[in-house]
Amino acid sequence: MSPAEMSAHVRKWYAWSDALAEKGYEPRGQPLDPSGRTIRGTDRVVSDGPYVEMKDLVTGSMVVTASSLDDAAEIARGCPVFDFGGSVEVRPIATFDV
Repeated sequence: MSPAEMSAHVRKWYAWSDALAEKGYEPRGQPLDPSGRTIRGTDRVVSDGPYVEMKDLVTGSMVVTASSLDDAAEIARGCPVFDFGGSVEVRPIATFDV
């Protein structure tokens, strides 16, 4: 994407997030930076890769306060990631009694 296209797309993300906040869904999250490290094996070898295929890459996460999993899935349908053929995985946050 050109810088102008990227800026326009980022504005869509902020607008979507702001709309969710106005509806009381309390969105929070941050995009992930493309840099990173992979630690593998019993020797815990650290490397710059190998990375997953781009189609499997997680680029960020957002937590919303939804009334149900179906509600969260409906919220996800408005995500700007679909503009570029992306996907959204909706999961509840696990809670554990300690």
